[in-house]
Amino acid sequence: MPTPDNTSWVILAGGQASRMGGNDKGLVQLAGRAMIEHVMDTLKPQTDSITINANRNTEAYQQYGSVFGDHIENYPGPLGGMHAALHHLSDEWIGFVPCDCPQLPYDLVARMASACDDTTDIAVAHDGEHIQPVVTLVNRRILPKLEKFLADGDRKIILLYRQCNMITVDFSDQPNAFVNLNTPEELAHFGQNL
Repeated sequence: MPTPDNTSWVILAGGQASRMGGNDKGLVQLAGRAMIEHVMDTLKPQTDSITINANRNTEAYQQYGSVFGDHIENYPGPLGGMHAALHHLSDEWIGFVPCDCPQLPYDLVARMASACDDTTDIAVAHDGEHIQPVVTLVNRRILPKLEKFLADGDRKIILLYRQCNMITVDFSDQPNAFVNLNTPEELAHFGQNL
């Protein structure tokens, strides 16, 4: 069973950020600080184990923690980061958050872990209206399914989840926790309201 003490958490910063003009989303400035710093601020009180999946600007990310890149070329998206994490880390349970969600839930780790049981493959956050497919806690037993899925050329994250024993974790009491900033316009608008 996962607990906050026996899970590792990975910040996914490995994408191309094409909608952010190609700028590395985790490093873009929000309220005078890199976006990843806002994510770290939320996660650090919740877990002692945080690593970063990044495929560019590795040195810049290393100031925030241990960094590893994808094992699969051509930016396979969040699943590429998950795949790399399952090879890089030895924990049975590994959680994932995107680098562009600066307001993640303050109780994310505990709530995700407590929702799982021994049969859970993947726990996915739900904001009350939609699942948040990149905010997940996965059991490493999904690795063979994930490797086959990627080898078949699939990239749609939810299709993989449907092959697994997936549960959703209710965060409807914090519906704004999953605001993600994909474009310079969203970033500017959000920053004005901080």
